[in-house]
Amino acid sequence: MSATAKPGPRTDLQRRRIVRVLLVAAVVAYVTVLLLIPLGGIVWTALKPGWPVVRQTFGAADVRHALLLTTVITLITLVVTTAFGVTVAWVLVRQRFRSRGLLNALVDLPFALSPVTVGIAAVLLFGRGGWFAPWFDARGISIIYALPSMVLVTIFISIPFVIREVQPVLEEVGTEEEDAARTLGASVLQSFRRVTLPNIRWGLFYGVALSAARAIGEIGAVLIVSGAIQGRTETATLYIFRAVEERQTANGYLVALVLALVSIVLLIGIETAKHRIERVKSP
Repeated sequence: MSATAKPGPRTDLQRRRIVRVLLVAAVVAYVTVLLLIPLGGIVWTALKPGWPVVRQTFGAADVRHALLLTTVITLITLVVTTAFGVTVAWVLVRQRFRSRGLLNALVDLPFALSPVTVGIAAVLLFGRGGWFAPWFDARGISIIYALPSMVLVTIFISIPFVIREVQPVLEEVGTEEEDAARTLGASVLQSFRRVTLPNIRWGLFYGVALSAARAIGEIGAVLIVSGAIQGRTETATLYIFRAVEERQTANGYLVALVLALVSIVLLIGIETAKHRIERVKSP
């Protein structure tokens, strides 16, 4: 009676290698099909007409204004989302209160809501006949079809990225170092600045980068509250939308390429800096 031969260590190693190769191949295929090929298509379409179209696109006043407006909205959004995102994440992790679970669930609300819904809600609150419109109108403050509403909806949509990147890092580092700092006489602010902030910096940087990418690419909510007024409330994404509609494909793709490159450079820059610092710290 012959016993069934058991696979040896070499056979198991070969199987693991095959599985690993298949997994890597699947990931590479996924990245290539869903990311690299579309990005390559944008690059080809944008640069195919040649340098004159590039010069004409970025020399246009409406394009420069759209890029400037997108930059202003993004910078304001990053300042607000960074401050409030870190604060909310710290409260959710370090504090215990009755409605903590509800607040934690509400953080993900911008992920669940359609950007168009966010824009409509802003119009309901601040638009003509809106709940808060009389107060702002009496003081001559324009919210809808102006910069404030565009910033407001962009902040609402972008803030969860900072919170959800910082929150797990705070949970992982724990409170031992913070407690030790306060035992040695440090205030809460000093403890946060010298202990907590260095520990969460990479999570914070990733959250800021994702928030910036989201703010740069926002279109749905901004389209509703801005009115897409050319040269006034038209962001870069709204310009792309208009350029495609007007069959100015190369111009729109050039601006889209710039936005994509900014987001890619942000993420690559953070990842590169992180690896360099880890390499310096490693013995």
